[in-house]
Amino acid sequence: MGTKNKLGAIRVNLILSIIILIALVYFSFYGLYSDQLHFNKVESYILPILSLVHFVYIYILWFKVSENEYPDIIMRNIEYVMYGVFIFYLYEIIETALILNSYQQFEGHIIPSTFHPIGILIISLQILLSICTLWSFFLRKRKVGQYDFDYLNNHENTWG
Repeated sequence: MGTKNKLGAIRVNLILSIIILIALVYFSFYGLYSDQLHFNKVESYILPILSLVHFVYIYILWFKVSENEYPDIIMRNIEYVMYGVFIFYLYEIIETALILNSYQQFEGHIIPSTFHPIGILIISLQILLSICTLWSFFLRKRKVGQYDFDYLNNHENTWG
C-alpha cells in the first residue's frame, strides 16, 4: 500500500507529461497562421529533440522512486539539462503568446478560424508542461532525495 501511494503522484506526473509532450511535439510542426503542418522548418524539430531528454528524466525519476534508489550522478546531470529544457519551455510560452497577440496586426489578412482555439490550446499545454516539469523537480527532491555531493563523489564508479 505504501509503495502504491508513493508512486501515485509520480504516475500522474508521468502520464500528464507524456500526453502533453506528444501533443506539443505534434503542434511544434503546426503553423497557426497557415493551419498546416510544416515539416521543412528546422526550428520545428527542436521540441521533439528536447522532449527526448524530458522522457529520459521522467523514466529515471520513475525508476528511482519505484526501486527506492538513491539519486546518482547520471540523474543529477540529466536534471541539470532539464533546467535548460525548462527555460526553453518558458521561451516557447512567450513565443506563442506573442503570436496570439499579433492577431490584431493581421486583421486585414485571411487568418484561419482555428487560430485562437488552437493557439489557446497550445499555450495551455505549454503552461501545463512547465508546471509538470517543476512538479517533477519537486517530486524528485521529496521522494528520491537531495543530491549529496560527498556521497556521490565517494560512490562514483571511475573505472567504467
